[in-house]
Amino acid sequence: MKRETKDARIREITDIFKQHPTFYIFDYKKMTVAQAVDLRKILRKNGSALKVVKNRLALRALRAEFPADLKTSFRSPTAVAYTTSDPVALARILREFAAQNKVLTVKGGLVEGQYFPAARFEEIVKLASRPQLLGKIGSLMAYPLTQLLRTMKAPLANMGSLLLQLKDKKST
Repeated sequence: MKRETKDARIREITDIFKQHPTFYIFDYKKMTVAQAVDLRKILRKNGSALKVVKNRLALRALRAEFPADLKTSFRSPTAVAYTTSDPVALARILREFAAQNKVLTVKGGLVEGQYFPAARFEEIVKLASRPQLLGKIGSLMAYPLTQLLRTMKAPLANMGSLLLQLKDKKST
C-alpha cells in the first residue's frame, strides 16, 4: 500500500473516531461477504455505519486521550461499527445480528466517550434506549405538577359532591 493511501485511510479512521463518540470494535473473522452487506444495510437504516479497518492504521489513528485498553482491542481482523445517535440501539443491532448469524465477537468499544470492555457489552444492550430514558425523565419532572393540580382540583370536586348531598338532604 502506498504512503499516500495509508495517510488517507488514517485520516478517514481518525475522522470516524473524532466525529462519533460511540463505536464498537468487533471481530468479523467468520463473516461472509453477504452477511457483511446485510449488516451494513441494517446499520445504515438505523443511522449507523460499519468500517473494516487495518489494525496498524487504526492504532495510528487513535488519539492519546483514548484509553490504553481500547488499543488492545485492535488484534485479529477488526471492524468498527459507529453511530452518532443511540449507542444502545447500535449495541442491540450488533447483538441481534451476532445471535442470528453466529459470526460477530465484540472486543470492546467507546460509549459516549467511555471505554467498555467486551465483558460489559451485555450491560449496554440491557440499558433502556435514549427516548425511553428521556420519557422517564419527563414523567418524573411532570409528576409534582400533576400532583399539585390534583390537589388544587380536589376541593372543587368535593364541593360539587357536597352541594349534591345538601340538595338531597333538603329535598327529604
